[in-house]
Amino acid sequence: MTEHVKYYARAILLPLLLMAAVTYGAGEAILAWPTGEAGLSRSLAADRTSLWNTLTDYGTSLSDTPYIVALTAIAAILFRLLWKRWLESAFLIVAVWSQSLVFLATTEVVGRHRPPVQHLDPAPPTSSFPSGHVSAAVAFYCGLALVLSTHVRNRALQVLIWVLGVAAPLIVAFSRMYRGMHFFTDVTWGLLLGVACVIVAARAILYRRERQERRREVSRPVVAA
Repeated sequence: MTEHVKYYARAILLPLLLMAAVTYGAGEAILAWPTGEAGLSRSLAADRTSLWNTLTDYGTSLSDTPYIVALTAIAAILFRLLWKRWLESAFLIVAVWSQSLVFLATTEVVGRHRPPVQHLDPAPPTSSFPSGHVSAAVAFYCGLALVLSTHVRNRALQVLIWVLGVAAPLIVAFSRMYRGMHFFTDVTWGLLLGVACVIVAARAILYRRERQERRREVSRPVVAA
């Protein structure tokens, strides 16, 4: 039991603490040095149309917190029923919730104001940096793509899964910028944070068994013929 605690502290907790520190540092650096991103936000706001207002409303809803929580729970249950184990479910839950923890630990401390344009969505109590919608979208949709693609042998289907898995966070990122909720660096860091959490969760959970099997093979004594 103690070994398991040490392993997950080293494989998950420490990287999350590092990501939180780096995210805070990046946020402070962005606040210290003007990025000129307000111009892009104003340009997007000036070109708004009723059609794109509607489309981006759907786009941002792909990663609304209630949906992500519900979809993660449903996916975790389905994974358990399909493969009779908790490996894939645990990976997805850790990927999604780890980005949420880093986001919550840093957004209020950084305290970046949202773009100086009309906001098409209600502004949550969190600050603009980083984009929690985007990091959650990467963690869920790319995490889902990683799980599904490992259980599919058809190459074309694997490519389709990853195209959809990558497209969803990019749609969310554009939608959040278009709707005046985030700057470009907010969504960019959200993308990076989500990717980092997927990698950490995959290494700590999904690929742990593979590494253990490789170690056993290496340490297995060779029997002379």
